[in-house]
Amino acid sequence: MLLIHQKALRILVCLPLCAVLHVGAQQTTTPAPTGDGREGTLKIVQGDVTVVRGNARSAAVAGGPVQATDRIVTGPASAASLTLKDGTVLSLGPDSVADISQFAFNGTTHEGNVLVNLLRGSLRMVTGLIAKTQPEQVKVTTPTLVIGVRGTDFIVEEKP
Repeated sequence: MLLIHQKALRILVCLPLCAVLHVGAQQTTTPAPTGDGREGTLKIVQGDVTVVRGNARSAAVAGGPVQATDRIVTGPASAASLTLKDGTVLSLGPDSVADISQFAFNGTTHEGNVLVNLLRGSLRMVTGLIAKTQPEQVKVTTPTLVIGVRGTDFIVEEKP
């Protein structure tokens, strides 16, 4: 019985952040053009959010670039939403760690691949153009499972 209450409490605490991330996810349905080599853009940053690129750590800022192989880390009561070049939207909840393990996208053919590794926390993914033309090329992994994307909008949570 106590476990049920803890889950309900976790959901209630997450609802305000999830609502903000939901709005951000719905607003971006088409790819945003970029000319600076970035693979995506941070759209919403709330609280303590860090981008780890190689050995460098920097505070995430809305409008900042996202590269393939970046790690996004959110702190307690923090959240982030980013849009990849194919229109895929990734929204991370509090205390989350996710790696953009692979991303490639051809804007002409809409071919490419997306691999996101959720190490901890929660992730909402709204798929973009790659999933429309090649759904088998879009995957989310966690330490315990691999999700092959067949739908267009889902949430996954990884608890340590």
